Amino acid sequence: MNYRHAFHAGNHADVLKHLLLCRLFALLARKEAPYAYLDSHAGVGLYDLTGDQASRTGEWREGIGRLWQEQHVPAALDSYLEVIRAMNPDGVLRHYPGSPELARLQSREQDRLQLNEKHPEDGRLLKENMDADPRVAVHLGEGWHVPRALLPTREKRAVLLIDPPFEKADELERCVTALNEAIGRMRQTIVVVWYPIKDERQLRRFYRDMEKSAAPKLLRAELFVHPADDAQRLNGSGLLISNPPWGLEEELRELLPWLAERLAQSKGSWRLDWLIAE
Repeated sequence: MNYRHAFHAGNHADVLKHLLLCRLFALLARKEAPYAYLDSHAGVGLYDLTGDQASRTGEWREGIGRLWQEQHVPAALDSYLEVIRAMNPDGVLRHYPGSPELARLQSREQDRLQLNEKHPEDGRLLKENMDADPRVAVHLGEGWHVPRALLPTREKRAVLLIDPPFEKADELERCVTALNEAIGRMRQTIVVVWYPIKDERQLRRFYRDMEKSAAPKLLRAELFVHPADDAQRLNGSGLLISNPPWGLEEELRELLPWLAERLAQSKGSWRLDWLIAE
């Protein structure tokens, strides 16, 4: 599966992932202590939904396109939607932030961002997009090396997003390895692993491996826009969160049913449970 960011910017999977990140940043900001944000497969950071790649798929119309001007939304959506609206002040949805830009806008002066992108052209664009912010460092290396290269951080708190393109058959296994490396190097790291849901049967080994991982606790959050019975399409997406901050599970229990109803394309559903309980 080729999941290069620009083709899928703003779709239902992006909404879930980016909303989750916004909630993490908000919950971490309850304490003054700084945190580091690490992104293993960062993309370019900013996307033009009218550009060639996003226009070819138009997936954003069934994702952020359904939500961005909704007036009656759960309060936990506010910070995410405020970013989107501020980027599109004329009321026409064109600009969409990737995870690096969301992290940059939602983080504070004392926080620090370490972004990695292997693709040469995307890496160059990411550097251009982030160049004006001294809190941001951009690396042009192999994303799977990020845990061992950048952890532990000088900050006592860290968030690591592992969001690979899933172009190779072994990437679910590599997600498990990367999570184990991150926890081994800095146990308190909040590791967020994004994964696509096509044929759920293919994910069973991934779930079993994650249940045996080094994470002290591991929360699973999944959003389905179709039933998980068609291996030829993206039926939904999931996030595994190690060391989730207090309050996140409660917020997701409110948000996921609302998102499943709003973003369903045939039949929406959701799942929230613990693969590793405390």
